[in-house]
Amino acid sequence: MLKILFSPSENKKTGGTEEQKELFGSNSARETILNEYNSVVNSHNEEVIKELFGFKKFSDCQPYINDIFKSPLMHSIERYDGIAYQYLNFETLNNSAKEYLMKNSIIFSNLYGPIFGGDTIANYKVKQGNNIGNLIPDKFYKDRFSYQLDLFLSNADILDLRAGYYDKFYEINKPYLTLKFLKDGKVVSHWAKAYRGLVLRAVAENSINSIEEFMKIQIDTLSVKEIIKKKNRTEIVYEIR
Repeated sequence: MLKILFSPSENKKTGGTEEQKELFGSNSARETILNEYNSVVNSHNEEVIKELFGFKKFSDCQPYINDIFKSPLMHSIERYDGIAYQYLNFETLNNSAKEYLMKNSIIFSNLYGPIFGGDTIANYKVKQGNNIGNLIPDKFYKDRFSYQLDLFLSNADILDLRAGYYDKFYEINKPYLTLKFLKDGKVVSHWAKAYRGLVLRAVAENSINSIEEFMKIQIDTLSVKEIIKKKNRTEIVYEIR
């Protein structure tokens, strides 16, 4: 089976009606960082809260000042609402494609760490790169979840669609596929998020089960320019038409 590693987004949808469920690799480690987050958010220390969220005005923080353990829950693949997720357009997929993404996508959250697309999470705010109290999220989760991820992915093909920052959370120790996007011969950076979303949508619509199957699909607006192999990493370079 193909597993897709994906990034979260700063923007998120509010609300949620899903029930609490055990998250990927659920253990006391994740509870530790969630408790730390909750302590900061409910500390009444405006400067510390603004720093965690990445806001300049405390009024912007108010929607996120809640008890995370009592907040409404939503599937992570639906919670995130950044550019990649807008281009994924999860709501318009058929039920089979939705179920595929809930089971086969792993999103690397700045708060929750690695979670399935179908795992239920609260609305939260952690500015990428910020510490949560005294904890450094990427180091925290790399130290505590890498072994579990190695085991889970041991028999899977891997498509890594994460932004480079999220390599800090987990280093892949087996052959995997990643993508690069060019426009007029230049690497696309910010808008690469959009094309990652389009690729994820195509993978779900075609229920791709292996790298071999992925290599055969045609993705709108993208054409393969070259394929670069280096050690465990295979990179497809796409030209945006």
